Amino acid sequence: MSTTFRFTEPLPPKAATGRVAEVYEQLARDFGIDKAPTFVVLSSAPEILAPTWALMRESLIAGAGSRTGKELAAYGVSHANKCPFCVDAHTVLLHATGDHALAERLARGERPENEEHARVLSWGQHTRVPGAGLMPYPFPPEHAPAYIGTALSFHFINRIVSSLLTEQLMPGNVQRWRPVRSLAGRSMAGTVRRTAVPGAALALLDEQAAGPAWAAGTTVGPAYAALRAATAAGADLLDEDEQAVVRETLWDWDGSHPPLSWPALPDRREQPGARLAVLAALAPYRITQEDVTAWRRPEHTDRCLVRLVAFGAFAAVDRIESSFTLHAARERS
Repeated sequence: MSTTFRFTEPLPPKAATGRVAEVYEQLARDFGIDKAPTFVVLSSAPEILAPTWALMRESLIAGAGSRTGKELAAYGVSHANKCPFCVDAHTVLLHATGDHALAERLARGERPENEEHARVLSWGQHTRVPGAGLMPYPFPPEHAPAYIGTALSFHFINRIVSSLLTEQLMPGNVQRWRPVRSLAGRSMAGTVRRTAVPGAALALLDEQAAGPAWAAGTTVGPAYAALRAATAAGADLLDEDEQAVVRETLWDWDGSHPPLSWPALPDRREQPGARLAVLAALAPYRITQEDVTAWRRPEHTDRCLVRLVAFGAFAAVDRIESSFTLHAARERS
């Protein structure tokens, strides 16, 4: 039987208990999809699932600013990261906001007619390059925490999706047909256009820290801090040398997609864990069954694989986020 999941076999959502079940309940209420594969694939690691949902909810769904604008930013991020699953998802969600013409222009590969929309889309695309495209923001400064949180949320989610899911948003990729994506969007319109109260997802977190300066005073900050802490714990799956390889590779990264001939990529036989983490960070769509098999030993459960991929994925997010933190520090000085 075909499945949308690669390398793992998550439990069916109907079997969920505890915090995982609580996340699914919020997904159904605030996102409109209680069994979204994007989140189901993380369910074997609830400590990763909960803050991933919290960051997306508190920025994209409940954060300040236009939902259309934030969907455009997320679309731009997903396009820059070469994540067709998420590109298609945000096209459907733009139909859900009621912006049908805009959604179809993007589906045809065309630039938005509205100049403000075009600037937001471009900003989202440029966030992949650490330090690029930061200022001036194409949105009001008071909306920056929600827009930045949305961008960083999808820099993480794109990498999880490309690593652990197939490219099919719907069976047979039927969302590539205009009537299907339009109908799917309209079916979610009531949820997407409903106003969400900030903070509901924070109760799902293990602990709450203030978060980075760019998110000060918002519920986005604690969600980001929780995801950073949860993913950092995945470093325990690598030895010190492998951790150093990941850090050094990310430090030198300029936002580009690695070439097919990539000398810096760790060897599959010698450092399989570091290889998976680096691929998850910079080219998750290139992870193969051979890469996973080379690393996976009997003690490596699905939870271990999710944690390792999340560690690598967030290493890239942290590299991108550092530019926003630096800018916020300069603004305060």
